[in-house]
Amino acid sequence: MRKTEVIVVGAGIAGSMSALALVRQGHRVTLIDRWEPGHARASSTDYNRIIRSIHGRDEFYTQWARDSRLRWLELQEETRQKLYYECGSIILATVGHCDWEDATAETFTKMGVPFNRFAPHELPARFPQFEATNIAYGLYEPESGMIMAHRAVITTVQLFQSLGGRVERGSVTTDADERLLLAGKPLEADLIVVATGPWMGEMYPRTVKPISTVIGVNVLYTSTPEGSDQFDQSRMPCWIDHGEGSFGLPSVEGSGVKAAVVIPDKIDLDNDERLIKKAMLGRTRQYIKKRLPGLVGEKVVDSKFNQIIITPDTHFILDWHPAYDNVLLAGGCSGHLFKHGPVFGEFAAGVGTQQFGTPDRFKLGPRRKLSPKESPSGR
Repeated sequence: MRKTEVIVVGAGIAGSMSALALVRQGHRVTLIDRWEPGHARASSTDYNRIIRSIHGRDEFYTQWARDSRLRWLELQEETRQKLYYECGSIILATVGHCDWEDATAETFTKMGVPFNRFAPHELPARFPQFEATNIAYGLYEPESGMIMAHRAVITTVQLFQSLGGRVERGSVTTDADERLLLAGKPLEADLIVVATGPWMGEMYPRTVKPISTVIGVNVLYTSTPEGSDQFDQSRMPCWIDHGEGSFGLPSVEGSGVKAAVVIPDKIDLDNDERLIKKAMLGRTRQYIKKRLPGLVGEKVVDSKFNQIIITPDTHFILDWHPAYDNVLLAGGCSGHLFKHGPVFGEFAAGVGTQQFGTPDRFKLGPRRKLSPKESPSGR
């Protein structure tokens, strides 16, 4: 294909990875964001994100996650930046509610993904940080861990620029016909990739908003005990605890232990402060008392308010706008796009340059909520 003039709108992980993949192909690419890449309003902010292949029965995302892990390692080597800590991740399967975890074990066995299954009595010996009350088993994936999210975005954008990509500051909006505008004038290029995360629904009230919801997640960082490394990434894995509606990551680079009790919160993207709700402090401490008793009494040292755009089936969006054949909508992250970032970016670049099509799961149109047996995210 001839070299094209490309504009990517949104410099989060979906946009920056798509821009990087396109500039590697030799295209002329401009990356536009309303704020500085890595800004604190973005969904791709916060210090870290879990990367894991655990996706229930969904072999597509399982393979993408496995491939993305290798891409992150390659990017880390290429840029000489520490982007990935392979501390492993564990899913705590709740008694009586193990459909997603059972399905994941079947998928891992079929696809040859390394994993261990620990019975409740084995968990305290292997991972003494966790109290195993109401846990049927733990599904541990050693070849997983965390991506340093903020650093990864900044590093990706810097690499994009070093390869000839341009970064510009600007506010891209849409008119009543969902036509893209920059400073009130039509935005024009051979290809425009829109990767604006939660703002995509506001930009496309007819096309994206009906199949998406924006929610906020309160995240707290708790200090590790004085004189102990038990809760550091060298000793503790990331975890997902669906029975308690929670997930977390061990302390890394002095961050403290990240724990989130996921109670979807509303947010006005442009007007609300990025502050956690005071009530979440008590809820998180209740969770810590139940599942991480070694952190009881430790102080909260940091907090983040993260927002995500989620589709009913938790699949991504990667499809052409029905009215504009040069506008590719890329995102709908559903809280699990970050780990897939390198592969998602390569795939979006391939779709955008007509090298291949896009799967039905990513297309615009009716979406339905999936059962735990079907869901790639367990939600």
